[in-house]
Amino acid sequence: MDTFNRLFLMARQYYVRFIFAAICMVIAGGLQSALPLIAKPAIDQIFVNKDIASLKWIPLAVIAIFLFKGLCNYGQNIIMSSIGLRIVTDLRNKLYDQIQQQSLSFFAEHPTGLLMSRITNDVASVQTASSEAITALVKDTFMLISLVGVIFYTDWKLASIAIVVFPLAVYPIAFFGRKMRNLTTSTQITMGTLNSLLQETISGTRIVKAFGMEKYESKRFAAENERLFKYNLKAVSINAISSPLMDFLGGLGIAAVIFYGGYNVVQGHSTPGTFFSFIAALLMLYEPVKRLTNINNTINQGIAGADRIFNIIDLTPDIEDKPGAINLTPINRGIDIDKVTFCYEKTPVLKNINLSIKAGEVVAFVGMSGGGKTSLVNLIPRFYDVSEGRVLIDGHDIRDVTLQSLRKQIAIVTQQTILFNDTVRNNIAYGDIERTENEIINAAKAANAHDFIMKLPKGYDANIGELGTKLSGGEKQRISIARALLKNAPILILDEATSSLDTEAEIEVQDALDNLMKGRTTLVIAHRLSTIRNADRIIALVNGKIVEEGDHETLMKKKGEYFRLYNLQFKDEGSDEKNDQLAKDMG
Repeated sequence: MDTFNRLFLMARQYYVRFIFAAICMVIAGGLQSALPLIAKPAIDQIFVNKDIASLKWIPLAVIAIFLFKGLCNYGQNIIMSSIGLRIVTDLRNKLYDQIQQQSLSFFAEHPTGLLMSRITNDVASVQTASSEAITALVKDTFMLISLVGVIFYTDWKLASIAIVVFPLAVYPIAFFGRKMRNLTTSTQITMGTLNSLLQETISGTRIVKAFGMEKYESKRFAAENERLFKYNLKAVSINAISSPLMDFLGGLGIAAVIFYGGYNVVQGHSTPGTFFSFIAALLMLYEPVKRLTNINNTINQGIAGADRIFNIIDLTPDIEDKPGAINLTPINRGIDIDKVTFCYEKTPVLKNINLSIKAGEVVAFVGMSGGGKTSLVNLIPRFYDVSEGRVLIDGHDIRDVTLQSLRKQIAIVTQQTILFNDTVRNNIAYGDIERTENEIINAAKAANAHDFIMKLPKGYDANIGELGTKLSGGEKQRISIARALLKNAPILILDEATSSLDTEAEIEVQDALDNLMKGRTTLVIAHRLSTIRNADRIIALVNGKIVEEGDHETLMKKKGEYFRLYNLQFKDEGSDEKNDQLAKDMG
């Protein structure tokens, strides 16, 4: 009920439109109820008494009723549809805004496909409930009341017999409503899983094909699709049985009315016009009852979808600005990581890290996979919050400053280059689309990207496809570097920015990175250790702890963890030339 109230509150701001729609629905329902009243004089005066005057005005009255009823139905359909569409548009915007506010841990727990299902399928079910269902509720409820009034006005005894059936319909309506709500929840969960499978397999199609897993993925998809089919079939069965059940219950009432009403006509206690007028009203009465039965199912489907939507909307982001947060000024002293411990799902990833980085210093982090390198640099822009300790920039705990001012100071270039299905220009200017043409071109030149961009069919206006699929790996990375250059942030994070590139592309990208790093406080996660030889400091991490630090020369002489990694990498690469270089490095 709380969910329904929240939807009602969202609709309340459109109350003026709803009033006009309700007026149209009331008029349409009243005109529909007037049709049975016309039946009595039509039969008694025209067919029994052969009255010519009635023959003239009754058909005109019928035409007028249908004309005005049609106009009112048209008006209420347009108005209610606009209200329903407006509500779901607002709901979709709120949901998307809330998703955007969440931290990275939220996205780790909620697969992309499930979130897409919330925004598409769940919102669509709310749209149906908020427009069609509400329309039917108002219109059919008023029509029901009007027709009940007509049948009691026509013959209260017959009406009493017919109305006995209605209490029998209450239990199945409630029962099927509960079933439909539970079924809808299961259906939407399965649809989310299906979307997740689609997103994974389509984006990872190269891996699927490379490993020959097409049949396996097809079987996985078919299994979820079959589960969805079964849920949908059950929903269809519930909807399908509601109408016949109401027909049968209605048939019981009509049979009793025909017997008793027909007996009164035969005995001369009633006229044929009165009887047929009553039957017409009774038949019309069961139609809105049946529609309301089905609408109950629709409303339950909408509420189930809304429950899932509000579950996301009600989430409080675990990383947000604290009250009174200040704006962080550009870094001039440095970054301090003070006794930091970080846990992911209660598992310690970083343990009691202490580290000071001076402004303008280049610090590289090395270590085996899972050692905590990425987790450590992800704490700087507050993608995650520390479990213990503090991260400070110029002495300010980053939890005390606004996220916007903090992240404005940080540019990131990652191994997995994230580009958008847009033009080259808009991808470079992402984050500040008001930048001038010259600024964008200068950033591209500094990133060694201008030449290949100009060779594209439309240059800077060329669309690069989803995730930049129309570009090579090196080209995508240079667009990403141009984006970071244009941001001109004083802190730079490079997360294995060249590890997925071939040698030729790496040389071009590394040259662009050198331009990017000039004058910036740079944190580098290095896969290829040869790329960090000139770093001011190298930090070796093992199992979430700092085991050694120093420059390249110092760490090579120590023959500790860095020496081991360096030696292991060159040995794995099997290059005699690099082994010679290693011997030279070792002095």
